[in-house]
Amino acid sequence: MKEKTIDLPLKNEEEIKELQVGDWLYLNGTIYVARDAAHLRIAERLSLGEPLPFPLKNQAIYYMGPAPAKPGQVIGSAGPTTATRMDRYTPQLLDMGLKVMIGKGRRSAAVINSMIENGGVYLAAIGGAAAYYANCIQSQEVIAYEDLGAEAILKIDVRNFPAVVAIDSFGNSIYDKE
Repeated sequence: MKEKTIDLPLKNEEEIKELQVGDWLYLNGTIYVARDAAHLRIAERLSLGEPLPFPLKNQAIYYMGPAPAKPGQVIGSAGPTTATRMDRYTPQLLDMGLKVMIGKGRRSAAVINSMIENGGVYLAAIGGAAAYYANCIQSQEVIAYEDLGAEAILKIDVRNFPAVVAIDSFGNSIYDKE
């Protein structure tokens, strides 16, 4: 288990291969935020052959629904949501170049197989640390589906955002160790 700082978006795919289950990461850079309703709309766009509202190649998606920001805050509480709700959409996104997913909980066998095939990694964020994560977010911007409220797609800039490698690009999983 190692501690590493990772800049997002990733510069090359070799960075993913170096990450191992249990590595503690501090993320810096751009992360896109999308949950259930946004994933459904992304899937609909893809089925119609329409472009996505953000690039997928070497990008990271955080499964999070932020709370409204209080005065003087960039964002409200920003904790992870359960990743399995996005599992039916994830293999297609990995096929299109997505490399990093951040959430909480297990992933399906189909997602893990797609991670192995496409060189992706799943990071676990700490449930119950939503206020801490909000402090790691330097800026946020709604980039698509504003009508979804807390489920709109956001582009966030993070500094020292902590996460642990829960499933690496070889399919090794911290959940297998329970």
